[in-house]
Amino acid sequence: MNDLNFTTVTRGQESALAVNKVLKNTYMLLGLTLAFSAFTAMLSFNAPALSPWIFLIGAYGFLFATHALANSPWGLVTTFGFTGFIGYGIGPMIGALLSTSAGSEMVMTALGGTAFIFFGLSGWVLVSRRDFSFLRGFIAAGCLVLIAAIIISLIWPMPALQLAMSVAFMLFSSAIILYQTSEIINGGERNYILATITLYVSIYNIFMSLLHLLMAFSGDD
Repeated sequence: MNDLNFTTVTRGQESALAVNKVLKNTYMLLGLTLAFSAFTAMLSFNAPALSPWIFLIGAYGFLFATHALANSPWGLVTTFGFTGFIGYGIGPMIGALLSTSAGSEMVMTALGGTAFIFFGLSGWVLVSRRDFSFLRGFIAAGCLVLIAAIIISLIWPMPALQLAMSVAFMLFSSAIILYQTSEIINGGERNYILATITLYVSIYNIFMSLLHLLMAFSGDD
């Protein structure tokens, strides 16, 4: 009986150490990739805007490569490639907004709102230790719907659809933050590269959705 209890405690300690390691590596890499995105965005402030199709193909290309290489050191290379490409792609729009006082205020508001949502949701999961694995089906279905909506919006731009997509992306990304953080602390995710890239995409989507909503309500979109 004592041996069984000792084995159980040891396994529990090993599991806790593994969770802490994934959390530490995830948030460290997430911070680095966000900083790298900000750097590449600044480099492209005055550059021509990328075609939406080029941006979409490049982003998904890097994303698929990162998932394929997540278990090798090359996964870190594609992670920074993906996040750097995203930063460079949105740089021209951010640069144009920051050149005006109203635009600067919208960017700061969107950044503040994104930070509040991310830290609020992540903190809730970390403190409550709740299991949000039940969101898996919603996330899978939502991903397909949003990809279809993106393609439709590129072919037939409609302001109403853009607003609806911004709200949908915020809800969808919030669900992913809850799910991914829960997966880490409950042992469902042990690859910090995959965890980082998932949280990064969620943060990006929330930031861009808030920015688009602010621009639309201000009449600048």
